[in-house]
Amino acid sequence: MFPRHAIAGLMVVFGMGCHAPGARAPAAASSPPSVRGIALPGAPAAGGVLMDYIAYDRAHDRVWVPAGDTGSVDVLEVKSLKVTRIEGFPTTEVERRGRKRTVGPSSATVGEGLVYVGNRGDSSVCAIDAASLHKRDCLRLDSMPDGLAYVAPTHEVWVTTPRNQSIVILKAQPGGLTAQGKITFEGDPEGFAVDASRGRFYTNLEDKDRTLAIDIRSRKVVATWLPSCGEDGPKGLALDHDYDFLFVACPDHVIALDAGHDGKLLSSITTGPGLDNIDYVAPRHELYAAAARAGKLTVAKVDAQGNLTPVAVVDTAPGARNAVATDEGTAFVTDSPEGKLLVVTH
Repeated sequence: MFPRHAIAGLMVVFGMGCHAPGARAPAAASSPPSVRGIALPGAPAAGGVLMDYIAYDRAHDRVWVPAGDTGSVDVLEVKSLKVTRIEGFPTTEVERRGRKRTVGPSSATVGEGLVYVGNRGDSSVCAIDAASLHKRDCLRLDSMPDGLAYVAPTHEVWVTTPRNQSIVILKAQPGGLTAQGKITFEGDPEGFAVDASRGRFYTNLEDKDRTLAIDIRSRKVVATWLPSCGEDGPKGLALDHDYDFLFVACPDHVIALDAGHDGKLLSSITTGPGLDNIDYVAPRHELYAAAARAGKLTVAKVDAQGNLTPVAVVDTAPGARNAVATDEGTAFVTDSPEGKLLVVTH
């Protein structure tokens, strides 16, 4: 858990840390950014809420927030900011780095009419109706799930399970989830991005400082790239499907790789320390990267050559990370120390 801290204020910084060749200075913002905190229901008065991966459902305009130690999943309506709580998820107490904490639902991915939620509390993945929010079937895994990604061409949910150094593959059928297989690695898988049109699944090996491209049908690794993130390794991933650019989050910066041409390094942008998962909004050609230790959200434009150019750096809060964003450019960032979801416009 990160230290508790209130939202510090708002600030836009231009030209911060961009290393792209020939990058242009960003245009001035038309209006100042804003940050609003939405308190999660059931959040304790002290200690916050342990959050990790969140997901944006474009079809229903909702943000899904697995709320960890509360044993619930909170669903936020983007337009009204109303929160609906889905309860009844098991939790358990674990010890990490000599400190005990309670874990529960921690990740979500949007499928076809269903949202899938990974729960560290009982090592399960559950399907929830995306419209009615009714919980359906759950499937227990043999290892604690981390990230989840829906793979549309094969109607599968791929689950990173770093404790077993593997990805577990689940078949998503109308009758429920069934285990389909496992891919094992010599390292800890972290992060995910899916290219449905090209049949590729991307993940990192965090402890090996590697980024992998996997064929989703053969389930074989077809390319390995060296992001050079350092000792702490690569974290989240995002993809520009049109140009086949893969964005890799390192601990304090994001790099753009040309996934269609042997993973060539195209550009890099500094964000400050504490990066984890990142998001990319294709209609806006914008990358969203929330750095927890820096307490900042960086928004960067991507051009046709893969150059990253910052357009805004917004103060959020220490510990705020794992942004997702709408097609209109509204970002949602987890603030675990305060038990809030931050709504950021720029």
